[in-house]
Amino acid sequence: MELRRQRLSGELLDPRRGFEPTSAELEVRWDPLTGNSARLVRGPGPLLPPSELDLEAVGERLAENCPFCTERIDEMTPRLSPAVWPEGRIRRGDAVLFPNLLAYAAHSSVSVYSPELHYLPLGRITPRLVADNLATQVAFDRAVMRSDPRAVWASINANHMLPSGGSLFHPHLQGSVDPVPTTLQRLLADVPPERFREYLRAERAAGERHLGNTGSVEWLTSFAPIAPAELRAFVPEVSSPAELDDALVEELAHGIATALGLYAELGFESFNMAIYGAPPGTEGYPLNLRLACRSNLEPLYRSDAMYLERLHWEAAVDVEPEELAERAGDRFRAGPGP
Repeated sequence: MELRRQRLSGELLDPRRGFEPTSAELEVRWDPLTGNSARLVRGPGPLLPPSELDLEAVGERLAENCPFCTERIDEMTPRLSPAVWPEGRIRRGDAVLFPNLLAYAAHSSVSVYSPELHYLPLGRITPRLVADNLATQVAFDRAVMRSDPRAVWASINANHMLPSGGSLFHPHLQGSVDPVPTTLQRLLADVPPERFREYLRAERAAGERHLGNTGSVEWLTSFAPIAPAELRAFVPEVSSPAELDDALVEELAHGIATALGLYAELGFESFNMAIYGAPPGTEGYPLNLRLACRSNLEPLYRSDAMYLERLHWEAAVDVEPEELAERAGDRFRAGPGP
């Protein structure tokens, strides 16, 4: 397994140094699983600076007509078909799941952590909140697959805060169950099982980006990130979210909450998540998870997605995976809490 990288450099006359010749350097890396490339750039300042915006005040202004809040959720959100879930909505703890009015898949869902939590900064997202929310999505996946045997490609996703692509401020997850995979689901499902095993062995041996194993879930920083501060997790012997049992839901939730706490310490408040399922029972496919930061919300903020990300499918990031692993420390090496 080759962790392939190549350093590139050019020359410019830098006005900060009296127009003296200066080397301009970057590094290109290739993802060992898909072959996708990424660019690690080094600039004069962070591409995603911390936000000084009062996000709680922003949330209060947007709460007045929020359909996910307690006083409106039952009247303003749709219900699941009785063929999928006779009660109309799936509830676990404070989490509530219902269909997505905007269909991103044959079966699209939205699940809120709690109707009472219109503002939920990353540092306050607990393993309990994540586990209950994930559990609603797992139940949704199973119910859909029972009612529609064609729909075998499930994913659980997050757009947290507006810069991540979320259209509503109220924090939530989104689920998709489809007869056809997304592009990345297809690319990951096409990876030979042995390549996943080689990749994890290589990262354990390198030690620079491997964060630890919480029991059944392995965590690491991405060698070739597709977005800023990307973290990856793998669940061996589970190919679909529909196959997650209660213990694995709790363990995965612990890791996700730990990751979001790390992001909060780094000054980030917006993220995307995807848990990429293959058809249940796909031999040798480990359930894949990716978490990545997005730009912080500001009145005039810089989007982290530009031509490279959207039109070349190649990220340009300045958060070094090895530095991110150092900041993570040992927090992923302990088992999940009670």
